[in-house]
Amino acid sequence: MKRRSLLIIGFVWPEPNSTAAGSRMLQLISFFLKNNFKITFVSTATKTDKTYPLNDLEIQTYGIELNDPGFDQFLKQIDPNMVLFDRFLTEEQFGWRIAEICPDAIRILDTEDLHFLRHARHQAFKNKEELSLQYLVNDLTKRELASIYRCDLTLIISKFEFNLLKNTFKMDKSILIYLPFLLEQMDLEITNCYPSFKERKHFMTIGNFRHEPNWNAVLYLKNIIWPLIRAELHDVELHIYGAYTSDKVQQLHNKKEGFITKGWAENAKDVFINTKVCLAPLQFGAGLKGKLLDAMLFGTPSITTNVGAEAMHDDLPWNGFICDDPMEFAKKSIEYYQNEALWVDAQKKGIDIVNQCYDKEKYEDILLKTLHLIQKQLKEHRLKNFTGAMLQHHTLKSTKYLSKWIEEKNKKT
Repeated sequence: MKRRSLLIIGFVWPEPNSTAAGSRMLQLISFFLKNNFKITFVSTATKTDKTYPLNDLEIQTYGIELNDPGFDQFLKQIDPNMVLFDRFLTEEQFGWRIAEICPDAIRILDTEDLHFLRHARHQAFKNKEELSLQYLVNDLTKRELASIYRCDLTLIISKFEFNLLKNTFKMDKSILIYLPFLLEQMDLEITNCYPSFKERKHFMTIGNFRHEPNWNAVLYLKNIIWPLIRAELHDVELHIYGAYTSDKVQQLHNKKEGFITKGWAENAKDVFINTKVCLAPLQFGAGLKGKLLDAMLFGTPSITTNVGAEAMHDDLPWNGFICDDPMEFAKKSIEYYQNEALWVDAQKKGIDIVNQCYDKEKYEDILLKTLHLIQKQLKEHRLKNFTGAMLQHHTLKSTKYLSKWIEEKNKKT
């Protein structure tokens, strides 16, 4: 029997040690490998020294170019059964070619998080206003929703985002699937292998600095929250970790204030298990926060905001504290740093959240059954998605001929 084949078109090459998006992609790759898919991964991006070695997993990788007719020949050669678009931007760029050259391939979109939601929250934050429909309905929203409609199935990482699409934008749930991070079940005993409350010290935060919510959170810590904590805990430090540490990040380093910029963490686990409390005062953003999930996995209580904790724990108690007021945020950070009983209890709550909300076996089974059903009834599935068919028709016309025009322009130059 011929192995099923999957083509992944990556917006970037996966960097699981740098970004939550990279970890998410590796989880999806693991799922498809486990189910005997032959995987080809392509991207227009440039690989970095942090790029995961996909070839070690026997995944073929190729660099591709935009508006290149040679990609059509490439598609004919590999003839994938399924195509996974990494973020809606890659679907915009290559979706029309997939629909034209491989019409029977199931088209899957992994949003990572809803870009339009993150953008809307950022705009509302800058204007010091609450998020409203006025901010949610923008050009980015129209582009991302159109991309979701054009695909056969879209993976939504957050229940908040799933409900936003279903209830606010009235999208049919038959083309959506809730798929959070996929994690193995944890045993409480695992925390006994990590350094104890007395063996740990200092605060930390971590995040890719190219991601605007992370950079904003670091500034918020520097200017508002950390001075409040430091006034009470004079000898404690806050360690700032993250990939792509630019000059503006390095300039925040101040040994006297205990505000220490560490840069990229080669081993995030070592950072978490040796730190007492994780701080994540996110003011805007979307999706699930990898840093907060890592805090749970490695037994580190976290203090975050409502945006940070959104859709991450269902109705279970948080492994630390959630608050938006900076004074309260600082107070709770100090409390969890000093109170061992509170700290140990937070560890247990983190394990409960991981086991109940991110059960890998449960959600992989749901995804596999959904893909089987779509594959079996692809024609009927697409007939029910008239909006997607309509958008696909116009996309094939507009995007295709814009790309053809660019191809001809490139030939002349």
